Amino acid sequence: MSAGGQFVLTLSCPDRAGIVAAVSNHLAAHDCNIIEAQQFGDPETGRFFMRLVFESARLAAAELEAGLDAFAPALRMQWTLRDRAQRRRVLLLVSKFDHCLADVLYRWRIGELPMEIVGIVANHPRDTYRHLDFDAIPFHYLPTGKHDKAAQEARLWALIEQSGAELVVLARYMQVLSSELASRLSGRCINIHHSFLPGFKGARPYHQAHRRGVKLIGATAHFVTADLDEGPIIEQDIERVSHGDTPDDLVRIGRDIERRVLARTLRLYLDDRVLLNGGKTVVFTS
Repeated sequence: MSAGGQFVLTLSCPDRAGIVAAVSNHLAAHDCNIIEAQQFGDPETGRFFMRLVFESARLAAAELEAGLDAFAPALRMQWTLRDRAQRRRVLLLVSKFDHCLADVLYRWRIGELPMEIVGIVANHPRDTYRHLDFDAIPFHYLPTGKHDKAAQEARLWALIEQSGAELVVLARYMQVLSSELASRLSGRCINIHHSFLPGFKGARPYHQAHRRGVKLIGATAHFVTADLDEGPIIEQDIERVSHGDTPDDLVRIGRDIERRVLARTLRLYLDDRVLLNGGKTVVFTS
């Protein structure tokens, strides 16, 4: 990789005085120019979180990483560094409902979501999505059944490894991942759930909401964990509904909420604005 470029550094460590100065001085000593900085100290966990965007005129990522490897232990710092010129590799998973997939593909094609889509995985045949243009994106049909879930997940994991996917997106993929696979994908698998969590977890949440006569419905994007719909929440949104709305009305309204919540979540994640904080997240909005 050639020297120079723009980089994003995210970090977390035990909170204490002098962290900002130490990190800034380290970057300055390597002739780096900070152009954006955000930080958060969590009084509940005692941890400090930071996101920095900086320019380096002469050093490549490998040299910067070597410097951070030597610097980080003194602050007990966990960190990631990304060259902003490198697009993240993303694998999309979908079931029958394809509105989120269609929206993601559109936003990707117009340049709104800077990523490389390395594949689409579905548990329905390709003909289910015949109105969508997958262009040259590899499509993988992995049907699921009660007795072959382990084999299907083994094939899915093989695809994740072979494609080099850095992020897996469940774009209304209506299959529950096993605890083993969820653990393997910790921190790099996002689900869009058609409910304003923590309310109405599991299947058919709009119908659950209708039975309870709610006046607000929503959607939630969260990291996938072994506990169904319990992962750290990244982004949410809502719409008002009324007593006159049917379950089908809630589904229709919900489709729009799901699309925009997932799109915002992807923009945040792709720009390194989402940091895990135990069972929660720190989200540095722009």
